[in-house]
Amino acid sequence: MAENKTKPTEKSPADFIEAVEPEWKREDAKTVCALMERLSGEKPKMWGPSMIGFGQYHYKYESGREGDMLLTGFSPRKTALTLYVMGGFKQRPELMERLGKYKTGKSCLYVKRLSDIDMDVLEELIAADLAYMRANYDTA
Repeated sequence: MAENKTKPTEKSPADFIEAVEPEWKREDAKTVCALMERLSGEKPKMWGPSMIGFGQYHYKYESGREGDMLLTGFSPRKTALTLYVMGGFKQRPELMERLGKYKTGKSCLYVKRLSDIDMDVLEELIAADLAYMRANYDTA
């Protein structure tokens, strides 16, 4: 069975964030990092070369494939700040309506700038997702 390529590393999240350009994107990354650390109660950890994660959970698919993944996290990518909302968005339409300007993938929330969204709603979304993940998965 294929091994999960996204794993925790020993790379420093703070050093990674300090290298983010431009400065406004670095400041957005610092803000999200502090928010996720506060909400999760977990210290940031690099997952692969560019994802910053907080905590982890164990998943197991019906196919038998299983592994560990970050509980919540983000990556300050070139085109957008990508936030990982592992439980998805379908169960929270009222929050998504109030969030602001964004795009989504299956578990990814893409935001150009934090100034495009309502930070209080983002906090509610992350907190609700953490509660969902902890209630439905084996978390560490």
